[in-house]
Amino acid sequence: MLEQLWQSLAALPTYLFDANKRIYIPYLLSAIILALPVYFASTTARSGRGFFKFLFPKKVWLCQSARLDYTLLITNTLIKALTFAPIVLTMVPVAIFITDTLEFIFGAPLHLPWSDTAVIAVFTLMLFIVDDLTRFLLHLALHKVPCLWEIHKVHHSAKVLTPFTIYRSHPVESYFYACRMALTQGIVVGFGYHLFGTGLSMYDILGANAFVFIFNIFGANLRHSHIRFTWGDRLERWFISPAQHQIHHSDNPQHFDTNLGSALAIWDRLFGSLIRASQAPDITIGVGKYDAGHDSLLAIYVKPIRLGFKALLPSKWVNKGAKVTPQSTQLKEAGDKIK
Repeated sequence: MLEQLWQSLAALPTYLFDANKRIYIPYLLSAIILALPVYFASTTARSGRGFFKFLFPKKVWLCQSARLDYTLLITNTLIKALTFAPIVLTMVPVAIFITDTLEFIFGAPLHLPWSDTAVIAVFTLMLFIVDDLTRFLLHLALHKVPCLWEIHKVHHSAKVLTPFTIYRSHPVESYFYACRMALTQGIVVGFGYHLFGTGLSMYDILGANAFVFIFNIFGANLRHSHIRFTWGDRLERWFISPAQHQIHHSDNPQHFDTNLGSALAIWDRLFGSLIRASQAPDITIGVGKYDAGHDSLLAIYVKPIRLGFKALLPSKWVNKGAKVTPQSTQLKEAGDKIK
């Protein structure tokens, strides 16, 4: 067990060199480059020192909320190593189930005689689209289901945003996302085998899905930051910009349950939850009066379990004052107060 813990901790620095991790060094550098036009637009007194202060204000990077994010990166890694890593859903049984089901319904696998280039392109695109859709659906459930919202509220309890805020999550939520990834890969591999056979591979850039790499290199780390980077109304109908994700973290109830998508904005458009950056020019971060007080590691790990369990109980068993509600209900409660 100690060896497993040590290996997990020792792997943390490698996140900076892994293209599948958000804090991969080239992704961080690209975020800095994309922050330049935002800096130039915000001031006329420009300097290297001024840009550094613009990127790393102490009130953001050194506040209690940000320090908790740094700590959670470590503690969540240890918890994952000790608990759910061995029991997380895996891709193989899902893929086998999908292929068997397709064969039962449609007969023998098609194994279309497409060129390798076409197969790789389609398989890579399938992985990206299904991955983005399942992320949206899980994210939607985390906001709409009361017991799940108590778990996801940990992420929204951040008072400031930095690239490390992506690691501010409850271990239960991390488990859900790990199972989601296995489910996604299993579904796509199952369909891919039925259509094309075993010769499945994807276009990758430095080991990451090509589409995911492009998404990350074009400012993914600005999503969790104080730097408002927008792509304009037209592009934001199709892709979620960093500024749009910051709106998702707004403490204004009018912005709750919006911009739930990861890369693609089409899911939010279908569900009527899309807000473009131009529609919300001024925001503050957090969940306002609905903050559960996640100001310590103990509160972050224990409160969501306690409140989530209460949300599962019949309402007559729960004190009215302790009743938990998803963001959508909170929006209805607060709507008249902000008009």
